[in-house]
Amino acid sequence: MRDRLPPALHVRGFAFLWTALLTNGFATQMMVVAIGWQVYSVNGRALDLGLVGLAEFLPLPLLAVPAGQLADHISRRTVALVAAALQVVIALVLLAITAAGPHSIWPFLGVGLLVGITSAIGTPAQRSLTPELVPSELVAGAIALRSVASQIGVVAGPAVGGLLFHIQPLALYAVAAALLVAAGAAMVGLPPIPSRRGDERVDRDSLVAGIRFIRSTRVVLGAILLDLVAVFFGDAIALAPVFAKSILGGGPFVLGLLRAAPAAGALLAGLLIARRPLPFRAGRTLLVVVAIFGAATIVFGLSRSLPLSLAMLAITGFVDMISMNIRATTVTMLTPISLQGRVSAVEWVFISGSNELGAFESGVMASLLGATRAVVLGGALMIGFAASWPRLFPPLAKLGRLDELEPEPA
Repeated sequence: MRDRLPPALHVRGFAFLWTALLTNGFATQMMVVAIGWQVYSVNGRALDLGLVGLAEFLPLPLLAVPAGQLADHISRRTVALVAAALQVVIALVLLAITAAGPHSIWPFLGVGLLVGITSAIGTPAQRSLTPELVPSELVAGAIALRSVASQIGVVAGPAVGGLLFHIQPLALYAVAAALLVAAGAAMVGLPPIPSRRGDERVDRDSLVAGIRFIRSTRVVLGAILLDLVAVFFGDAIALAPVFAKSILGGGPFVLGLLRAAPAAGALLAGLLIARRPLPFRAGRTLLVVVAIFGAATIVFGLSRSLPLSLAMLAITGFVDMISMNIRATTVTMLTPISLQGRVSAVEWVFISGSNELGAFESGVMASLLGATRAVVLGGALMIGFAASWPRLFPPLAKLGRLDELEPEPA
């Protein structure tokens, strides 16, 4: 059985990290589906969903750069453990809010800020652990497995979360808290990692080194910006509560299915990539999958059939996993190990901007145009971005195979 595992999971330290990500992803996605339903149920406004996304994003621009510096100059394992403890606190706070009976979105906005702070502190360190735990030839597969771990949770978490919430909302948050404790315990199992960051001085130049590296490396900048604009305008999943309740006429379980569908597609793609890294030219493949994402998003926006909606969301998840793997592998392979934390921190601001601010943009556009028009417009914009990117970032469009990449000079 062990021989059938992807090569990166044979590395003990990465296996512990993978287990932590798997458990964390399951618990987090259980809570996401519950929060979405609770927030939308307070006032029945799509804009409220966007406000929660905005609250999650606000701490990131302020904390990301110092958090990246932190991840590059002290133990990344320790920083990740602190973030894991904060996630347990978040689950317990949500348990208390639910027990009190929420009648306003304000408590959820406060939780959103705490989620954003935790993400800003922990994510750069957590993401930077992968290239330190596995040899360079296994990095692409390890990154795919890292996403598979979270996507397994995303597949099962929303469906199980919706069912648990239907039975007893308090039980959902209690189970989530227990799972997050287990994730922290797995993180404790990570081996000590020897420092490879040298004697770099901690000053202003060091603080902005990650920003400077991304700005000067056109391939990295183009990959990150494409993800930002495409998901910011085109990702429809933030409006899943609207489609589940008002368009498809379902309840929390249908919402859980909609949330799980993209993850099911992503999981399939991730398993394929983990077994065999992409054999195609990465730049051209990236542009094609972004365009496919946009087309599937348009069909989802127009659909009034649950099976068709689930199929389109599964397609978006499949191609988004390919896009994510190309971006993440490119950034990781081109970034020197001494800058991994700072570059990951800046990258995470862009990723979260596309997700959390994208959720806010979706809520605003849905309130102005209606959910269907907002989603269709977003899908069309994604196709437009994919078509225009070769002219804006020619080095990215010409990018070759991922296994040919080597770190750029620091």
